[in-house]
Amino acid sequence: MTGHYMAVSFEWPRPPLSMNQRLHRMQEAKLTAMVRKAAAEAFATFPPVGRVDVVMTWTVKDRRRRDDENPVSTLKALCDGLVDAGVVPDDTHEFMVKHMPVIRYEKGAEPDVRLEVREIT
Repeated sequence: MTGHYMAVSFEWPRPPLSMNQRLHRMQEAKLTAMVRKAAAEAFATFPPVGRVDVVMTWTVKDRRRRDDENPVSTLKALCDGLVDAGVVPDDTHEFMVKHMPVIRYEKGAEPDVRLEVREIT
């Protein structure tokens, strides 16, 4: 059974954080804080619930091969932002089911990162 649902598109041409990045820890911390804040602000109106299902989709405009695991760092920061927004108390499996990021090609689309959050019981 599902309840509340919300989807937000972030105008990022690619996920800000990637597992392949080799950033200075301060730069990585700054990007992580930015992603968390973006999610917290975007989902501030989502009511507190017991458990959610989370799907991140990165829409790309070409068919280049991409590693599915690379956007996981962005997904993690987005999920932390959901906790910051008070959607759920923690991002552990007890409160949140996180799926592997989806990389979707769409001809003529503007690249973006979309986060879908659905209440589950």
